[in-house]
Formats: sequence, structure tokens, C-alpha cells
Amino acid sequence: MRTTHFPAVGGFRLAVILFSLLSATAFGIAARAEGWPGFQGIDGYGKSPGRLPDSWTDRDYLWRLKLASTDVGSVAIANDQAFFLSFEPSRSSLVFHSLNVASGKELWTRPFPISEYHRHKRNTYASSTPTVAGDAVYIAYADPNHTWLRCFSLDGQERWSRDFGPWLSDHGFGTSPRVAGGLVVLYDSQQAEQLEPGQSPSHERIIAVDAETGADRWITPLKATRTNYGIPAFYESPSGLRQVIAAGTGNGIFGIDADNGELLWELPVLNKRSVGSPLVVGDLAIASCGSGGGGNYLVAVKIPDRRGEPAREAFRIDRAASYVPTPAIDGDTMTMISDNGIASRIRLPDGETIWSKRIGGNFGASPVIIGDKVLLVSLDGIATVIANSDRFEKLGEVDLGAGVGASPAAGDGKLILRVGDELRCLPIEQSL
Repeated sequence: MRTTHFPAVGGFRLAVILFSLLSATAFGIAARAEGWPGFQGIDGYGKSPGRLPDSWTDRDYLWRLKLASTDVGSVAIANDQAFFLSFEPSRSSLVFHSLNVASGKELWTRPFPISEYHRHKRNTYASSTPTVAGDAVYIAYADPNHTWLRCFSLDGQERWSRDFGPWLSDHGFGTSPRVAGGLVVLYDSQQAEQLEPGQSPSHERIIAVDAETGADRWITPLKATRTNYGIPAFYESPSGLRQVIAAGTGNGIFGIDADNGELLWELPVLNKRSVGSPLVVGDLAIASCGSGGGGNYLVAVKIPDRRGEPAREAFRIDRAASYVPTPAIDGDTMTMISDNGIASRIRLPDGETIWSKRIGGNFGASPVIIGDKVLLVSLDGIATVIANSDRFEKLGEVDLGAGVGASPAAGDGKLILRVGDELRCLPIEQSL
């Protein structure tokens, strides 16, 4: 994604806008209008147009769909369809679903057998988010014997599948595919530390396959430590160097040549597990790390423009930093929610905290920006609506009535929430 660099904050905002507009051209991504093509939407920024109400009731939903289990995988929205994964305990199957967004009517399902395995208490078997690119949709999932990456047409016909072998992590699977430039990229990060008796250390690597055929393009080995879950991002520097940007404990924040898989640079700035997905904003790569015991922090790194150029840390935030939730981006501001319920608005590119306020509750879902508002949903299912503004303002609160671990999805004028064992759809159409 080519960007132009400006010295002032206003220039940074313009650079980010240009970055977003040109990303489709730079990496050959089809135009995606107002959809939500994968985890955290377009560019992973967690931002969508629309009008989010300050509060709502059960009568305001367009539709509700009962599912067989409570899962934390999010939803992708494209071409008037919603795509998601669920687990069906009665037949030990992972099920890939497509719904009509307007009606909630199921268009098709594709079941896949999956072996049950030990997971973190907040993880589920259907923990991954589908990714839509052009006329195809991609899913990833794993069990102890298999790590699957599959491609389907939008009408549910399987085009190809790949099995990359066993998956080892006591926390379970939880990443999603990222697609750009004819590549499908999967962060295959497994456990090499904190092993149980009888376990052998596993590997860490980034896998890239051809988006049309599933054939190998490259595999880059990395330093295996503990399982990391962030979904890689893509960046093209002004010099034309195309990079896959990722983050993990062993290599810190790093960049890989998207054309051949060469590890171009790494900055070992993460000393804990990285769960939230890295973000590329202008020429900054932003990622976080943490643990259940705290010590969470977020780091921004200036991405090298050319091969051989070193990366450097731009700023660091170690107070109220998010660990599991991925921040949301709007121009030159970043909104994040810490796992223990502190919302912060951060100025980019310098990392200045504009405001930081305690919302309350604990969080796993990522914040979503819808028009001039921000939606924050706690693990207990309390949805808080705040102003998308440099002045903190709480606008409303809704008790959804069940737990929420999945990040909301907002696209095509609809907000889809995964609440307990239900999907719920709320209209957020733009006003005329």
C-alpha cells in the first residue's frame, strides 16, 4: 500500500486515507464497498459507516438465529451474505454457514468433523472468522491432528483445501486467514514453551498459499515460544516493497517479503503472548502483548521502507493497553479497550493519550467504530455506546442478556452480534 509521508498530524491523516484508498490497487484486492470482509472489517480497522443507536431493545433486531453452541468466532459480511463458523456438539462438527444478511435465512451450510481438544476456558472450537476476497471465502480451523485452510465460492462450493498437520496449544486454535495480492496468509503459531508432560515443542511459521489454487507460495519459519493469535496485515512501502506484517513473542513485530517469504526485519519488543491482531496505519505497525496476569502493553514500530533498513520503535503504551481486543482505527486516532474495561483514545502517529476512561467489566471483543459512535461489548454482554470524539461521552448502554466473546461485525447497513448461542442483526443504515 503506497503512502505519502507528511510531517504534521493532519498530513498523517491524509497519508492514512491514501493508504486505505490505494491498498486495493497495491495488493490486487477487489473493491469491497461497505462490507465487512473478515475480522475487524476492511484493513482490520474495525470501522464502518452507519448510524448506531445509543440504545436498543429486542424489538429492534431484524432477526435472531439460535445456534447449537456459544462460540467466539466473528462474522464476515459481503455480497448480502453473512459468513461464520459454529460448533455442533451433537455430531462433533464444525459448521460453516452462509446467511442472507437482510432476512437471516440460511443459504447453505458445510459441516466438517473435528476432534475435541483442550482449550482455554474462554476459547471455543469455532473461534476463527471467515475472510471474503472477490468471489471466494476462506476459513481456517484446527484440532490436534489437522490444521485446515479451505476455500469456497460464495455459493458454498469448495474450491480447494489444505491440511498443514497437527496443532499443538493448550489454549486451542484462534487465528484467521488474511487475503491480499493473490495470497492467503495463515499465522501457524504453536506451542514450544510451557508444555504439558509428554508434549514436544511445536513450530511457529507464516504460511502463504495461492488464493486461487491453494498451492504453496512460501513458508517462513519463526522463533517458536508460545501460541500467538494475531492475524497478519499487509503493507507496501513507498519504495514498492510489499510486506506481510505480523507479531509474536519470539520475533516481536516483524515484516516478511510478500513475494518470496524472506524475513526482512524484526524488532523483539513483545515479551508476552500476542493475541490482538497487528495493525498497519500509515507507516506504523502496531501490536500488543500480555497475559492473564497483566503486564499488557502496546507498541508501534516504524516500518522499514527498504530491504536492509532497520525498524525502530515509535511509541509504547503500558497503561490500560489492550491484550485480547484489537484496537479500532479512524484516520489519525485509535480507540482501544483494555481487557479490564478501560477505554482509551490515542492520537497517531505519536501515541498521545487523548482520554482514558473506565467503562467497567472485562472484555474480549474488539471495539467497533460505526459512523460517529464506538461500540464496546463486555464479556458479560453489556454493550456500551460512546462518542467517536476527542471528548469522552458515554451515550448509552444495553444489557444483551448473555455473554459475548466474539467481536461485532458491521457492514451493508447491518450490525451482527454474537450473543450467547445466538446471532442478532440490528439495522444501522446511513441516513439519507
